[in-house]
This record gives sequence, structure tokens and C-alpha cells, in this order.
Amino acid sequence: MATIEPLRAFSDNYIWLFDDGAGRAFVVDPGDPQPVRAALEARGLALEAILVTHHHFDHVGGVEALKAETGCTVYGPDNPDLPFIDRRLRDGDAVTVLGVAFDVLTVPGHTLDHIAYFAAAPGPVLFCGDPLFAGGCGRLFEGTAAMMHASLQRLADLPADTAVYCAHEYTQANLAFASAAEPGNAALAARVAEVRERRGRDEPTVPSSIALERETNPFLRPDADGILAGLSAAGQAPAADSVGRFAQLRAWKDSF
Repeated sequence: MATIEPLRAFSDNYIWLFDDGAGRAFVVDPGDPQPVRAALEARGLALEAILVTHHHFDHVGGVEALKAETGCTVYGPDNPDLPFIDRRLRDGDAVTVLGVAFDVLTVPGHTLDHIAYFAAAPGPVLFCGDPLFAGGCGRLFEGTAAMMHASLQRLADLPADTAVYCAHEYTQANLAFASAAEPGNAALAARVAEVRERRGRDEPTVPSSIALERETNPFLRPDADGILAGLSAAGQAPAADSVGRFAQLRAWKDSF
């Protein structure tokens, strides 16, 4: 049976390891090669592929070493600054890796080259890197608020039961901000309590789901009445449109 598990890296990164149940594996965004080496050895797995979402070092720092050691195929964005990519991917491309058929989605905002991988089965599953986090979203390092808003809404339109495999353990901090942005959200309050318990046991809080993000993630909810009330309570007159309110939320989170 195929499994997906997180490999911890750096202070808060997750490298996702897919084990096909037949001795083969792929990993997503291996910024550090050592956790991958250790997991492959412990489980007796052969690394067949690497999926890359974007160019930041904490996502690609281990790719070249792992590729040299294993001969695996590297999939990633069509970015000339990533010379180790074997299969360069653009929006609408379809790739099958260890029997899993992925649709490639461009999701700029955090970076301009960012892509995500969505598979309808088994799952469905989404490897999204850094635009969408559990309870939050990535910073706008290269793109605009309009880009990121469009990218997040595209991800929010995926099936509700999609498992969201993001790349960082930011959930508690994200939910602290979400609670300020939408203090009357009962589903959010329940999520805060659950995440507190899980982190108290040193357990990952991801994967999340698209359904849960729609209910509790302020960056997917800029049109919600509770978000408008939260902005007003924080002394900000809500912008007239969704993109403007998203930009207000992202700027507020940057200084939260």
C-alpha cells in the first residue's frame, strides 16, 4: 500500500516522501538531502523521482546531491535557474510518477515560478509547496497580491476532500493570526484547540484539507462577513474588493 509521510528538515520544513509500497519512492522539495537518505536507507527504498515546486533553497538544496546519488528524475518548474530539472513543467501539463497521475498548476505569488501538483487519485492529494499553508499562505516575495489571491482561489476550487501537503509547520502561528482576523469563526476555534493538542504531542498538523482551509483560512475567505468585521475591529476599513481585502490581510499578517 502506498503511503505519504513527512520528513522533517531545518527548523520547520517538511519534505514529503511517497512510498509506493513496492520499494520505490519519490520526494517533494528536498531542501536537505540527509533526511531523505536516512529514510530511504531505513525503509529500503529506491528514489525514483523528485518533485520541485519552486526555487527557494530550503526546497531545492538537496536536489543535486540526491540526483547524483540515485539517478532519479527531477520534475519542476520551467525556470532556467534550476539546471538540475529533467522535466520542465508548465500549467496544464500532466505527469505520472510511480503510478500517480498529477496535473500541474501554476500558482505564482510566493515566487513567480511556483507550481503545484494535484492528483485526483489516490486521495485526492495536493503537493503545494508554499502558497497555501495550513491556516495561512506564503509571503509575497516575488508576485503581487492579485497573483497570490488568484492562485489561492484556484487551489480552493479543488475538491473539498483534497489532502493539502504544504511544506512548513506554521499552523499554530497561522491560526493565531486567523483568530484575530475572524474571531467569531467557531470552526476556527475548534481547529485551534485540535492543533494545540497535536503540537503538544510533537505531531505534524499537516496534511490539511481543502474543506478545512475553506472554513478556517482567512486568506481563502476575504469575502466572509467575519473577515470584514475583523478588519474593521483592527482599525482597517475593508477594501472594496476581494483582492484588496486579501492584500490587507497579507500586510497585517506580515507585521502580526
